[in-house]
Amino acid sequence: MNNSPRLRIAIQKSGRLSEKSFDLLRGCGLEFDWRRNQLLCACTNFPLDLMLVRDDDIAEFVTDGVCELGIVGFNMLEETLLARGDNQRQEVHILERLGFGTCRLAIAVPEEKHFVDINSLANCSIATSYPASLQYFLNQNHVEAEVIHISGSVEIAPALQIADAICDLVSTGSTLRSNGLREVQTILESQSVLIQTNKKFSPEKNEVISRLEERLKGVIRAAKTKYIMMNAPLEALEEIKSIMPGLEDPSVIPLGSDGKKIAIHAVAREPDFWSTMEKLRAVGASSILVVPIEKIFG
Repeated sequence: MNNSPRLRIAIQKSGRLSEKSFDLLRGCGLEFDWRRNQLLCACTNFPLDLMLVRDDDIAEFVTDGVCELGIVGFNMLEETLLARGDNQRQEVHILERLGFGTCRLAIAVPEEKHFVDINSLANCSIATSYPASLQYFLNQNHVEAEVIHISGSVEIAPALQIADAICDLVSTGSTLRSNGLREVQTILESQSVLIQTNKKFSPEKNEVISRLEERLKGVIRAAKTKYIMMNAPLEALEEIKSIMPGLEDPSVIPLGSDGKKIAIHAVAREPDFWSTMEKLRAVGASSILVVPIEKIFG
């Protein structure tokens, strides 16, 4: 057991999760002494060291206890655990789902290929960078197919007659369409996650992890909410409260001398900004002001 209270967190050195991971940690008030091409850099105002590595190394480093924490795509975590054997799940767990880097691991086939359901892939060859995840899915669905492991540019495999179909990460689907492919089956939904090794820590290190997790929760919650101020008729208050799912009851301030109008201040979740604003205006709200929130605690 490492008794130093200082943590190590692994994040992607470059790629689709790298910048968002940096932004999240900076949002927690962390400052790093980072220099170009540096793989390990120290946080100057928190007991944390940042390891910048390839995304396919992060889950392994955390599972093995090289790093206490890591930010990685759920798809890569699943691929790593399946490749290493299901008993590895007891070595790592998810602390937080971070809400960025959303995508899905999906099977796609050429536009002209006939597809009814997953059984249409029987005896086909499927190219993928996620062989363990694909093989697990095929086994679960009792489908016999050949899995071809390709490190990159999976989407061109059917055109090169390397494979009949592919299994790859999909975000908007534009890459599939530009290569004459259509998505037919989702294997798993993914987003970035904060993971922690299950190796034993000192009480001091556990306390540092709790402090960091609390900061992360504050930043994540703030990203999903807005501070909303508006004027409205008093009689519309209950309807407005039902339109805006808030974290707490709104502050209500009387306006004018007749008591018929009020100002409403609320911290509200923002699942659909424009739809919510339209509903508020429809019940008489006016002068609606929406302000971003940096962090939420408590």
